[in-house]
Amino acid sequence: MHKHLNVNPEVKRALDDRRPVVALESTLITHGLPYPTNIDIALQMESAVRESGAVPATMAVLDGAVTVGMTEDQIRDLAERPAGTVRKCSRRDLPIAIANREYGATTVAATMIVANMVGINVFATGGIGGVHRGQPHDVSADLIELGRTPVAVVCSGPKSILDLALTLEVLETQGVPVLGFRTDVLPSFYSSHTDLQLDQRIDSTVEAARIIAAARSIGAQHGVLINAPVPEEHALDIGIAEAAIEQATAEAEEAGISGKDITPFVLERVSKLTDGKSRVANTALLINNARIAGKIAADLCQL
Repeated sequence: MHKHLNVNPEVKRALDDRRPVVALESTLITHGLPYPTNIDIALQMESAVRESGAVPATMAVLDGAVTVGMTEDQIRDLAERPAGTVRKCSRRDLPIAIANREYGATTVAATMIVANMVGINVFATGGIGGVHRGQPHDVSADLIELGRTPVAVVCSGPKSILDLALTLEVLETQGVPVLGFRTDVLPSFYSSHTDLQLDQRIDSTVEAARIIAAARSIGAQHGVLINAPVPEEHALDIGIAEAAIEQATAEAEEAGISGKDITPFVLERVSKLTDGKSRVANTALLINNARIAGKIAADLCQL
């Protein structure tokens, strides 16, 4: 193991024994959800992974150490840290956080990097980053990472505040298989359907595991993106979601908010504009994705 890695003993035993492990990111704890909801959802995601037969490995940088498999106390400590004291870590931020002995929350990109370093093949999150609306050159590092790191990511599509069509185009350019879990079209995070067709529909976790295994067997150096719609009973009406997103995006532009600050600002405003309904959808999809990822990881180990 790399000298900057701190792997939880339970996770290490599971990896050594070739048992299923699912990576989980930590930006939802520090930048995505308010306190104390962030703790509850992080722990519920871990429980969903366990119920599916896999070991959860929530990741973060803690005092400069890249931690794989946080304890409950570590999750609580990270969640309670004051705003602005935890770096949002993508690929470019990891060496800075490590060298400066900082606390950092891993994004999709950073979580994929660390998962690949330790041999975790499946990762569950809410929504991936993508191409920002009206800013086609503002492309999330998540998309580039999916094109060069062989980890399967279970999500509910790109965050719906993004330009979904352009995001799919970048994923195609990066050579990433984009699969729909029991859907033919791309989910849009809060809502379960768009009119954007996906590369392949899969109807079981076994099918997903076979595609991941095939990618690994041919030495593919890219990820596999598995898109699971938000559970229908918790989905947000797409018209309501779009109206809130457009207003929140306009407010961000007017306030001069840019870069990595756009997403947390817009998500928070959308939650307020929808009277918390978007957060209900977000919570439901996070737990659902963790459960699906756990089953895929278990099936992949059987293969």
